[in-house]
Amino acid sequence: MPQFAANLSMLYNEHPFLDRFAAATQDGFKAVEYLFPYEFEAAVLRQQLDACGLQQVLFNAPPGDWAAGERGLACLPGREAEFQEGFLKALAYAQALACPRVHVMAGLAPAGEQRSTLQATYLGNLAWAAAQAQPMGVDVLIEPINTRDMPGFFLNHQAQAHEVVTQIGAPNLKVQMDLYHCQIMEGDLASKLRQYLSSGRVGHLQIAGVPMRHEPDVGEVNHAYLFEVIDEVSAACGWQGWIGCEYRPARGAVPGGTTQGLGWRP
Repeated sequence: MPQFAANLSMLYNEHPFLDRFAAATQDGFKAVEYLFPYEFEAAVLRQQLDACGLQQVLFNAPPGDWAAGERGLACLPGREAEFQEGFLKALAYAQALACPRVHVMAGLAPAGEQRSTLQATYLGNLAWAAAQAQPMGVDVLIEPINTRDMPGFFLNHQAQAHEVVTQIGAPNLKVQMDLYHCQIMEGDLASKLRQYLSSGRVGHLQIAGVPMRHEPDVGEVNHAYLFEVIDEVSAACGWQGWIGCEYRPARGAVPGGTTQGLGWRP
């Protein structure tokens, strides 16, 4: 059966952030992910992980000015120094939290900029990041994101992401395959799981119901079947990654709302 990690940026919003670790443990999760750790000192987060017996399996590198609408720096010409500074900060957190994966958001394509220029910047930044992370045993992940939720995002399709990984050729550069985004942009999820998990280029999976991004047993995708596919392919190729539960509980911030929505788990 797949390994599930609770995304604490979306789940357990009925609790203050630092209390979400214990809430996830009480519901049987063994691992967590979230968007960004930087609001807290790494030692504070590590204390929560240790106290709750949880693994940190993923977080994002700094994305630029999130509040102002920025969604990553990796493809943005002229922001290379800022990207590098942020990524080194992410690596420091990864070491402190024993986190083996850092997601680098591509960013929104600036209007009027040539895509070839953005692509060159993107490849250069990712190659640099992978080189910094490799001696520390950290994988750098890139994620295609759908254009409905994030219009203008530079990376949108699985094939595009795998081409980037192949072109750079760093063994620790991998794809974060979010089935929610993939269903909206492409569909054919079972076939894509069989194709890409066996490639060795997928470092992490994420799920949510489509189209509302609620629990995975609500909506148009048969996740129970996809979990069987993941088990089948994993047994054949040895994939041992985590599946991040990156969805918005339908009951929102109602006390116990996240827990009440966990009936989808096998």
